[in-house]
Amino acid sequence: VAFYPLAGRLSVDGDGRPEIDCNAEGALFVVAQSKLTVDAFSDLKPSPELRRLFAPRIEPASIMLGVQVTFLSCGGVALGTVLHHVAIDALSAFHFFQTWSSFCRDGEAAMLELPCHERTLLRTRSPPIVHPDVHSMFSLKLNFCEPSDPISTKIFVISKNQLDALKQICGGLSTFCAMSALVWQCMCIARQLPLDAETRVIFPVNIRRRVKPPLPDRYFGNALVDLKVASTVRDIVLGTLDVTAAQIKNALGRLDDEMLQSAIDYNEMAGMPNKHTKGNLPDTELRMVSWLGMPVYDADFGWGKPEMMSRAESVRGGFVYMMDGIDNDGGGVRVLMCMEARKMEEFERLFYAKFAQ
Repeated sequence: VAFYPLAGRLSVDGDGRPEIDCNAEGALFVVAQSKLTVDAFSDLKPSPELRRLFAPRIEPASIMLGVQVTFLSCGGVALGTVLHHVAIDALSAFHFFQTWSSFCRDGEAAMLELPCHERTLLRTRSPPIVHPDVHSMFSLKLNFCEPSDPISTKIFVISKNQLDALKQICGGLSTFCAMSALVWQCMCIARQLPLDAETRVIFPVNIRRRVKPPLPDRYFGNALVDLKVASTVRDIVLGTLDVTAAQIKNALGRLDDEMLQSAIDYNEMAGMPNKHTKGNLPDTELRMVSWLGMPVYDADFGWGKPEMMSRAESVRGGFVYMMDGIDNDGGGVRVLMCMEARKMEEFERLFYAKFAQ
């Protein structure tokens, strides 16, 4: 079984560290029916209701993978999945979906790329060596606080023309750098943060091609580091987007092999972070998660490619997800924003106003 860790269970070793017990107990698989139609989910907005409808309930919590296939009254099918992040990152998850769907569609003729499970490729050095800049560059754990206001989730759709215009404003930098700069600026203004306060964006970075030697493209696991970029609210609000986008690009540019190895060593020395608690990020922080360029719409089980894809639920204020637009968007981007409901309207106004200029 190529993806055998997903059939195991979450456990802990003798030192209290999480590990995957590859005991072949299997994944959870649920089949359901609904009277709803695809048209009822045209915007596919993440919500608790969407999760209840299409995502399987995981019991016990040690299950690595849960799948629910829901047959809709119109003949459509919804595939809901729950994956434990301790096992894999988003790139590995999409690799699993691609392989699974290819095998279902083509059988023995399927062109399969098997996963690499060699976790020692990211082992720590002995002795560990930590670069002095590691503490300022990386975020070992996220800090959560109790929500003071109801949280709202909204998807912003950006056309290719709008995206091209934004990237031109940002000096031709990448989609991720340009969109992150805009979201960061709009967030600071919408939340009316004090100008002298420090604000940060934190984002996971795929290191498969950044370490030396590079990891196999199909490395299966978590090959991520959390990079952080800090500034004053004054600089983000009053500064230009090209400067903010360049700040993010420069931080990414510093991720050479030595810095990444230092981050791996640092994480090992610091130990596992505390279990995530409920709550939101502080008002001054954003976590930008990029699914840009990932094969979000490539899972064809034989019925054609999916019409839409999204998270089922997003409940943490300050979390932002970027993904490519649906095929007929022609190269656009979707941005999923989760923040205080009373600030969302102002954020939306600021966000789209930039494209109207």
